[in-house]
This record gives sequence, C-alpha cells and structure tokens, in this order.
Amino acid sequence: MSNRQIDVQIMGQSYILGCPDGGEERLLGAVRKVDEAMCKIRDAGKIKARDRIAVLAALNLAFEQVEAPQAADQGNANTPAADVTPDAQARLTQLLQRLDRVIEQDGQLL
Repeated sequence: MSNRQIDVQIMGQSYILGCPDGGEERLLGAVRKVDEAMCKIRDAGKIKARDRIAVLAALNLAFEQVEAPQAADQGNANTPAADVTPDAQARLTQLLQRLDRVIEQDGQLL
C-alpha cells in the first residue's frame, strides 16, 4: 500500500501529512477534530501557546476516546462522547489544571 501526501491546516498552520491510499476521508476527519479542539481552546482565550493548546486538545480527545467505551458499557451507547458526566468533566478539569501548573513551572513539555 502506498502513501501520498496531503496538505492540511490545523489552527491556521499548514502541515503536509502522509496518507495511505483510501484513508483520506478518515485522515481529514481526524484533522477536523483536532482543528476544532485546538480552536475551541484558543478561542476560550486562556491559553495562547500553540504547544500547550495542542497538549490540552490531545488530552481532551483522548479522554473522549476513553470515556466512549465506558459509556457504551453502561448502556449509554447513544450518548455522544463529548457529553461526559459531570464527575468525568471535573476529573478532566483537575488534570488539565495540573498539567498547566507543571508546564508553567517547567517552561517546556519534554
């Protein structure tokens, strides 16, 4: 299977990504999700640094992925992953606040 390259934009920044044959629609869907998540965080106005926005967006998306199977197991298969429980949202908020404090103290991600 060969790869081709496609040009995408995430939060106004252009990226050239490798895309397997037949995977363009899925990749573009993922790009849209990432762009939406990052723009939402940026537009909230609390965080300006692109790397921090990217980390928080990645955490949000990963959290949604983790929560979706759990919601389905609990009989909430029709509940969208974005509609997390208040308890889950509180846990996510605490995690994001901790991440913010660590990044502020360290000044870098790695």
